[in-house]
Amino acid sequence: MCAVLQTSLTDRINTFFGTTLPDVLGGVDGRMQRAKVWRAALFDAGLAGIDYPTELGGQGLDDKAQALYTELSAGRIPPENAIFGIGIGMALPVVRDHGSEVLKAAVVRNGLRGDDIWCQLYSEPGAGSDLASLSTKATLDGDEWIVSGQKVWTSGADHSQQAILLARTDPNAPKHRGITMFVLPMEQQGIAVRPLRQMTGESEFNEVFIDEARIPKEWVVGDVNDGWRMAVALLAHERVQTGVASMTGAPGTRSRNGRVPIPVQDLIDLARNKGQLGNALVRQDLARLHTGAEIMRYLREQGTHPSIGKLWRTRQGRGGAELAGTLSFPAGPAWVEGSIDDAWFSFQILNCRGMSLGGGTDEIQRNTLGERALGLPREPSMDKNVPFRDLKSSAR
Repeated sequence: MCAVLQTSLTDRINTFFGTTLPDVLGGVDGRMQRAKVWRAALFDAGLAGIDYPTELGGQGLDDKAQALYTELSAGRIPPENAIFGIGIGMALPVVRDHGSEVLKAAVVRNGLRGDDIWCQLYSEPGAGSDLASLSTKATLDGDEWIVSGQKVWTSGADHSQQAILLARTDPNAPKHRGITMFVLPMEQQGIAVRPLRQMTGESEFNEVFIDEARIPKEWVVGDVNDGWRMAVALLAHERVQTGVASMTGAPGTRSRNGRVPIPVQDLIDLARNKGQLGNALVRQDLARLHTGAEIMRYLREQGTHPSIGKLWRTRQGRGGAELAGTLSFPAGPAWVEGSIDDAWFSFQILNCRGMSLGGGTDEIQRNTLGERALGLPREPSMDKNVPFRDLKSSAR
């Protein structure tokens, strides 16, 4: 990126966040409405999809331009942007890189502008950590795929227009080789969404029941039966999204959504309010968390392996929540009365345990690092070459 372009882009970004966005969001209420207005304004300002082709609604710039936007927008993005995390951070990059031309033309622009919200249909009741055991099936019928099955732990399915879907298209192939990735339109007959209530009181996840839902023939991501490779590609984006990006929560933000570690400044303020800022053990914990946040910032700048960011996110999030619990009282998880701050810290204490699970468990992250970063042998698998239909787990 040349110096002139860098200066021009810098001015556009600063003008947008400093002047345009406050004016656009002024007087807009409601999380969903604010999210839609924010994303449309970003798109209209020419700052959405900076490294996407112009024919798909992007700006056609390079990675350096995207990195500049990431740097200058840090701490300035409205919290409502989390609604688009799966689409912007995970699904759309994979569709852009591997989807058919028909599919890209149909969904990318709407996703970048925020007209469509996305969810991710991966996990099933019988296929969680062993995702390749999934049994949702897709069968080609003329110009459409017919899909039936059940998914679970699906964030945002209740308000999504599109879903990235993994389904089995060849039960005669080994479980990793008979899977295809699709884009599934969510607003159609044959799809039922049921929210799952968590111990935080929120319903962040859903069950999704699919009964002969339909997908256009061209809405395949990658090749038919090559879905596992596409799934790995998306998971790499997901670990970046849930690992590095989630460390950028701004102090004072009180969003009861997602899994963003408590900002260290908020913990310092809490310790001060509790009269514990002079406590040597508390100060030691605060110093450790501050160091962790700085390490995350460095790793983000260096572009480290996404599984490292995911593991650090988990460590930082649980450490901050444990300190918040120590600074409250033994009944901290039930701390729902009083100010909005009280309820928010209670939410964080309960919510932090999920950081070890979403986007792949800590154990999966360590396996990924061992095999793909360190070159260690894969764990032995007895069913690697067994047709899926012959596996006991496939008998439904």
